Amino acid sequence: MLIGHQFQWQYLKNLAEMREIPHAFLFSGPDQVGKRRVAIEFVKLLFGPENRKTIEKGIHPDLTLIEPKGRSLLDKTLEGKQIQISQIRKLNSYFNLCSYSAPFKVAIIDEAHCMNTEAQSSFLKLLEEPRGRAIFVLITPCPRMLLPTILSRTQIIKFYKVSEDDLKKYLQNQGIAQETINEIMDFYDGRPGQILDFLSDPRRLEDQKERILDIVKLMRSDLFFRFQYAKNLSKDPQKLSEVLDFWLRYFRKIFISKIKNMRSKQVLNSRLYDYTLANQGSAERSEAEPYNGYSLNKLRSILRILQNTNFLISTTNVNPRLALEILMLEL
Repeated sequence: MLIGHQFQWQYLKNLAEMREIPHAFLFSGPDQVGKRRVAIEFVKLLFGPENRKTIEKGIHPDLTLIEPKGRSLLDKTLEGKQIQISQIRKLNSYFNLCSYSAPFKVAIIDEAHCMNTEAQSSFLKLLEEPRGRAIFVLITPCPRMLLPTILSRTQIIKFYKVSEDDLKKYLQNQGIAQETINEIMDFYDGRPGQILDFLSDPRRLEDQKERILDIVKLMRSDLFFRFQYAKNLSKDPQKLSEVLDFWLRYFRKIFISKIKNMRSKQVLNSRLYDYTLANQGSAERSEAEPYNGYSLNKLRSILRILQNTNFLISTTNVNPRLALEILMLEL
């Protein structure tokens, strides 16, 4: 079942019904909004109901999935973030084979922006010389990292964050208790994938709560404490990525909440902010409100450097510890 994206899904259904399916698609939009799920459901639609189970299990011979090598938590190298030319070359052999039971052969390339330069050049040749009834679906939150010549040869479909109402309806249909829904919605920022992660592993939700308290500690600590925090965090690439992602969402919610409440001349009102105060002793509450006194320009500056830091660490060879220390100076 899809969560949101009804416009995009209807467009894809219309293409399938009219049998006017492009050679290549590019699904662009934020992480964890459901792009990959839509891609899988689209393949099910194309292949027919008799193939649904094997598609869902990832074992259908006419569907292949390309992902960055080394996506395991143990891989801490930049190379582990890449889709390499050897993976793209295998597609040549894959598309040389006839379809086994489906009307098309489909390749889904998840995190397509992780293709290195050689891989992108090799993939471009595949796009320029289509073979038989081949369909490519590229999935990425960063389309600008792909070659312009690749972008020009794909049908771009943009995905956006999903409304709270759409997610609530889905969770209610799944029989999730209302109390649980209310709690996890406090941390919702339009990406259903993250909420589904919370449900499958409740420890992830507790981690989010702890990160709020970490932010409070950092904002009222000296540089020595902040730099030590940066040093420790930089040693764990997976946790670093998750923390930066959470901070972006946290400060964005505070920023939006502050704008809304300034317009209505109220004090800062945010569910995340309320959670922070609820977990502080009365003597600490005045210290737990530093961002309440932050100007919009200050919050905007924090968001900007968070975005830059996250981008540099995830896509370049920048020293993570140094990048984090620069970030700490802004808090």
